[in-house]
Amino acid sequence: MGRGDKKTKRGKIAIGTHGRLRPKRKKFKIKPTTVADQEKKELE
Repeated sequence: MGRGDKKTKRGKIAIGTHGRLRPKRKKFKIKPTTVADQEKKELE
């Protein structure tokens, strides 16, 4: 187990893949609001 092992975090980093142990990073966790959404909230 180690660098070449596909099932370990270190192995996935070395190979350059992702999986359950090393999920891909989400660019945005919260969906950005648009101007139209903000205007709807102000009218309510």
